[in-house]
Amino acid sequence: MRPAPLLVVTLAALSFGASGLFRSALAAGPGRVAAADWATPAERDEYRTTPRYDATMKYLRRLQAAAPKQLRIETFGRSVEGRDLVAVAVSLDGRFDPAALRRAGRPIVLIQNAIHAGEMDGKDACLALLRDLMITRERAALLRRAVLLVIPIYNVDGHERFGPDNRINQNGPAETGWRTQAANLNLNRDYMKADAPETRAFLRLWNRWLPDLFIDTHVTDGADYQYDTTIQTETGPDVAPGLAAYMRGTLAPALLDMVGRTGHVIGPYIALKNDQDPSQGMVLAQSPPRFSTGYTIVQNRLGILVETHMLKDYRTRATGTYELLRAALELVNRDAATLVRLNREADSATIAAGRRSGPRAPIPLRLEPEIESEPFVLRGYRFERQESPIAGTDIIRYSHDPIDLTIPRPRGLLVRLAVTPPAAYIVPAAWSRVIEVLEAHGLALLRTTAAWEGEVETYRCDEARWLDHPFEGRQVLFNPGEGRPGSTTPGFRCRSARQRLSFPAGSVVVPLDQRASRVAVHWLEPEAPDSALAWGFFNAIFERKEYGESYVLEPLARSMLDADADLKREFERRLAEEPGFAASPEERLEFFYRRSRFEDPRLGLYPVGRLASLYGVPLPRRSS
Repeated sequence: MRPAPLLVVTLAALSFGASGLFRSALAAGPGRVAAADWATPAERDEYRTTPRYDATMKYLRRLQAAAPKQLRIETFGRSVEGRDLVAVAVSLDGRFDPAALRRAGRPIVLIQNAIHAGEMDGKDACLALLRDLMITRERAALLRRAVLLVIPIYNVDGHERFGPDNRINQNGPAETGWRTQAANLNLNRDYMKADAPETRAFLRLWNRWLPDLFIDTHVTDGADYQYDTTIQTETGPDVAPGLAAYMRGTLAPALLDMVGRTGHVIGPYIALKNDQDPSQGMVLAQSPPRFSTGYTIVQNRLGILVETHMLKDYRTRATGTYELLRAALELVNRDAATLVRLNREADSATIAAGRRSGPRAPIPLRLEPEIESEPFVLRGYRFERQESPIAGTDIIRYSHDPIDLTIPRPRGLLVRLAVTPPAAYIVPAAWSRVIEVLEAHGLALLRTTAAWEGEVETYRCDEARWLDHPFEGRQVLFNPGEGRPGSTTPGFRCRSARQRLSFPAGSVVVPLDQRASRVAVHWLEPEAPDSALAWGFFNAIFERKEYGESYVLEPLARSMLDADADLKREFERRLAEEPGFAASPEERLEFFYRRSRFEDPRLGLYPVGRLASLYGVPLPRRSS
């Protein structure tokens, strides 16, 4: 008999009690109220409201008390304001050890809710799903092979910033939480840089359970259309080929079909080029690893982003999420062996690539949409644009008259930037904040036992341009393009360089023959969209710390011109061709300072080294 998969849901642990009291409870399908004792808080109030943190936990503890052997509630961290971060694990046979479950080939599903705590649909859908798994048992077969892990409320502090005015675009419930956590960080921009304690706690949970499928529930903003439930799935060239083929050919089409047959209008996530003119077509863009489903890519796992439509009523949205989660569990249960095998193959291929002594395959870092498009039928509403004297431009006005619009959508994504990975990276001990992030991601790190000097491949970076306002609490070297999907635009230029560098004892070596090595590549390759350099962790390398006075530089410049005819021709060319340069005494003297022996050789030098091998680097012995 094949082992049952493990599903992990982050709402609450469900109990699978089978007493006569629970067997007599009414089956509670989506949108229908169960027997009064087991109606969820949202069901009891006809989906007019969503429960607060304490009420949510009270319901989860009732579930745990009813099924103590099959449902567990665990605290996996604490928020900025000191609230418990809670996950609920459900296993029909009462087995909860992640390592043992992986050895048995049982798939683990992780459902994360309320990362944006004004978007509550997933939380209330999961409470109903847990009840139907454990109490009414209407959905018990969904865990015949899988194990479920649910995070009911991820952004717990934002959830308790509760009020009626937190989501201007959203049609219910009456009051909700807030988008960001207590330090005003958007947790769904933090997966790679891991600034928030909530993110660090999530990463510990992830590394312990290592789910086979991840589902992140949201409520979308944007255009108006007929769909009440949409999903975004990743199948681009940055996804492991076997996983991409399974998502594209099996999982995503089946989800759309199964949820559609319940009466919900479901489709792919809708991102328009121009929200004021849907006819211009769809956007297709990379999900970099700052986002949840972008992070699952570099962890060799499939992710599903659920986005219900903000203008639909809360009952419709919550039950649409319920049906999506139900369908996903049904498919994981059906395809348990396939999903587990594909994940293991992706991990094994990543480890083998890191051990390869010969040429290594490039790793995609940045993607862009194909130029060619294909027709997409958008189930939309008729609209017109009307002049607005308030906005000073035309504003789109939607009717509720359904219409199918055929609009262009890019055929797929292409690799714009890829990098051939080294055998390992070496990070000087001085850059402790960069190293702390590597540790937070659970990567295997080695520390040098003595000082070491050697020639490494690295980068020289210049033309640094910082965003003119803070982004997620940081001074970043990219344009995040918030509000529009798409890859970030780097605010710097880096060129590969060979350099002899010294690394003190305690410097960190990151071997790439490990399962999650692509996390390290995206963090340490400077031109990756969510690299440590892009997020401002290395801003100091662009700061000049010594300078020359004009009365010192001017005679130095004269002697340099007398000694170097090529330098003189270059200086005269710039004077003739660049008026700004010619008019700036500072730039003219800077021209010579940067070419003198007094220039700081480390200015713009990326301090992380790329190692072709670990030979000669003083390291402790690695365990097998």
